[in-house]
Amino acid sequence: MLRRVLCTMFFMGALPSPAEMSQGHISVVLLGATGDLAKKYLWQGLFQLYMDQVSSGHSFTFHGAALTALEPGQKMMFDVLKKLACPPDEAPDRCAVLKDQFLKLSQYHQLKTAENYTVLNREIEVLLRQEGLKEAGRIFYFSVPPFAYTEIARHINSSCRPPPGAWLRVVLEKPFGHDLESAQQLAAELTSFFREEEMYRVDHYLGKQAVAHILPFRDQNQEFLDPIWNRHHVERVEIVLKEVVDAKGRTSFYEQYGVIRDVLQNHLTEALMFLTMELPANLSRTEEVLQCKLQALRSLRGLEKHSAVLGQYQAYASHVQEELKKGQDYVSTTPTFAGVLVQSDSLRWEGVPFLLTSGKALDERVGYVRVLFKNRAYCTQSETLRDAGHSQCKAKQIIFYIGHGALNTPAVLVSRNLFRPVMPKSSWREVVGQPELHVFGQPLSDYYVYSPVKERDAYSVLISNIYHGRKDFFITTENLLASWAFWTPLLNSISRQPPRLYPGGVENQNLLDFEMVSGELAFTAAEPVELLHPDRSMPSDFKTIQSKFRQSPLVSMWSEDLISQLASDVEKAANRAVAGSGQFHLALSGGSSPVALFQRLARHHYAFPWRHTHIWLVDERCVPLTDPESNFFSLHSHLLQSIRVPYFNVHPMPVHLNQRLCVEEDGGTELYAKEIAALVANSSFDLVLLGLGTDGHTASLFPDSEDGLEGTRAVVLTESPIKPHQRMSFSLSLINKARQVFVLVVGKGKHDITTQISRVGRQPRKWPISGVSPSSGQLVWYVDYEALLG
Repeated sequence: MLRRVLCTMFFMGALPSPAEMSQGHISVVLLGATGDLAKKYLWQGLFQLYMDQVSSGHSFTFHGAALTALEPGQKMMFDVLKKLACPPDEAPDRCAVLKDQFLKLSQYHQLKTAENYTVLNREIEVLLRQEGLKEAGRIFYFSVPPFAYTEIARHINSSCRPPPGAWLRVVLEKPFGHDLESAQQLAAELTSFFREEEMYRVDHYLGKQAVAHILPFRDQNQEFLDPIWNRHHVERVEIVLKEVVDAKGRTSFYEQYGVIRDVLQNHLTEALMFLTMELPANLSRTEEVLQCKLQALRSLRGLEKHSAVLGQYQAYASHVQEELKKGQDYVSTTPTFAGVLVQSDSLRWEGVPFLLTSGKALDERVGYVRVLFKNRAYCTQSETLRDAGHSQCKAKQIIFYIGHGALNTPAVLVSRNLFRPVMPKSSWREVVGQPELHVFGQPLSDYYVYSPVKERDAYSVLISNIYHGRKDFFITTENLLASWAFWTPLLNSISRQPPRLYPGGVENQNLLDFEMVSGELAFTAAEPVELLHPDRSMPSDFKTIQSKFRQSPLVSMWSEDLISQLASDVEKAANRAVAGSGQFHLALSGGSSPVALFQRLARHHYAFPWRHTHIWLVDERCVPLTDPESNFFSLHSHLLQSIRVPYFNVHPMPVHLNQRLCVEEDGGTELYAKEIAALVANSSFDLVLLGLGTDGHTASLFPDSEDGLEGTRAVVLTESPIKPHQRMSFSLSLINKARQVFVLVVGKGKHDITTQISRVGRQPRKWPISGVSPSSGQLVWYVDYEALLG
């Protein structure tokens, strides 16, 4: 069969003479040949490869493979092959012959057992021996779920590798893991069967023509870009993929992955790397490109919970309940929309916001990468009096338009007031006209616009690159793990954060608009009441939460909302105190729990009466105040350096006297007690903020402490079971004089102690927190859902 096909093509003039055909034979095995991806894209991409390379000197056979038995699988596969299409510029006669030959070169195999792989290997060897052909290599395309990768890899490695001298290329489809740990596990399993150079991890966005052209564009336009491609000139970068479809029919996948894993961790991150990486000396050197890409990934600043805004379209819950057979009380916190602020610590990009945005059920289908430059010009004269296209007052931007949207085609757009770009005429042509079209509020005439001479599907581009061994279009193991290392902390921090609900489509209005505030993202508009479903924001058993905890008021929410509420309540207490006495005395505990509160106060409470606020420390570690272990150091880093509080209103604990740390003879505790007595009326603080340790300690008062749990001393030295052991702390006596005491408890790690404390009486020797009971003030517990309910 193969000889007949080669002869037919030779007589048609499509191939070089048999003497010239010395490059050998390539066997392409498509695993999952009857699946959805294969039907939609992969068979068409393989046919395009055959059309492009039929006269290259290689011969081909195409092996479709699946778990389905031979006859039904064969029928399903050939039903797809019969619908394959040639590009519009292909001559009909040649197209018909090529399609006929492609079908003759394609066959179906059931690949289910180790024996099946052995039989396939034998068939390939027999075919080549009969035709007298040398084997160049084999391509195995894994269009199957990742859980099947390891078993298939084992079979290929043990019984289906090509002989020495021929190459093996194994193509893997995402998802490549669910987080860093799972990606590491999958990578370890695969590297036990394949060498790194044999694996090609596909991100089909790298085959999108506009995305694939980012690096060549930067390289070919260095003369213009070198002076401006940096933090001094770029205002912000937007990398966006919007979809109008919802997740219906895919909720099983979506519940496991969500929009960040589905789109941002891979597609949008890859585009980000092309923008931020340093240009290698030679773009054709794969290793240099991949190394520069890896360096760019590693220079990204770590993401925090407030780096993202999340949404979920309203109908998603019912889709999940229907498709996954979940009950009406099932609550999903899976985001279907995300906006993430990414920043780089590289010298080139420090301070430039990169906004990565994607979502389902939005107003339009479009994808683009937009680099917006700073504009320092102010134009006095009317735009009508000048060449509007070149006006320095118009937005200056470069847009890599991925597709769909207003243009409905891949394109590269450069503002005319920037420069005329250098574009390869063989693959990109300038587009003129279409004055009615607008992109980002500007007519198309304001841009130099280029579109591909020949539009190619992303999979066709990538399959061609696999054939040519271009590894720089694929994800290496090292880059994959670096990407997961970057995204996993954010994914962990938002795993139970309820996303904002949005109706879907054009009805979203401005509900998903967000803004940057002090390095964080926040929605610009409040969530409308009609979209809030109390049953959606918490599991049904959360409805039983009492408003009391240990006979005191309880405030319980998801952590982020709890911190927001606590910050507001602290500000209210401050305003009340200032209105009453002209000053507010606030005592703050150390440790990790209040850090988020400090950051919230610094970044969102600009009306806080800091000028009239005195800040005290409830406890301190016996280290110099410049030591990162110091509670004062943390307070300064996260709050004090960001607010305008008079320096003489800040009262650190005197743990470092006479060049010594917490030496009793130096009298640091008495000194602090005297300062409190002199400035705080009746030594009664307006507000004391406490935390709760997993052993029941609060401030630096630990179980069975010799000091501070009983007696009347105000400030004491104590011993901690963990380093640094020596501490200075308010006593229970001083704490209980406060007008208000707030206890903040957050995180699943505090669930056991929270449950224990809810059941015990007043036993401060065993549970110091149980001794907190203001004699004439109010105690309020701020406990997040994870600490309260586990």
